Amino acid sequence: MIIGIGNDLCNIERIQGSLDRFGERFEKRCFTEGEIAKARRRRLTAETYAKRFAAKEACAKALGTGVPRRGVHWKMMEVVNLPSGKPTLKLTEGAEKRLLELTPEGHIAHVHLTMTDDHPWAEAQVIIEALPA
Repeated sequence: MIIGIGNDLCNIERIQGSLDRFGERFEKRCFTEGEIAKARRRRLTAETYAKRFAAKEACAKALGTGVPRRGVHWKMMEVVNLPSGKPTLKLTEGAEKRLLELTPEGHIAHVHLTMTDDHPWAEAQVIIEALPA
């Protein structure tokens, strides 16, 4: 069963502006060390960050909280890749707690993520599915 859906559209130029203005301060406020390392290895750094920013916003919407609200903050949602390369979200702390609150007893939550960009936009969709344990 679907227990949450979220989507977000993020302007890449806005993210570039934040990087230009705040640099590392912006990176460390919104992104995990793993996400920062990945973005810095990429030629299109702002696009990489924009997709992840959109993914975090979409995830917070799927959790029914927004950011930062109800104990859910930026760095508690990390975009990671499965061995296949498929992106997903790793939730920790308040985000993980909220996910557990949403998940019906006897079920396991699975977070599905898709991201894309086409300058000047980055977009992400999150679906949280509860499957029987």
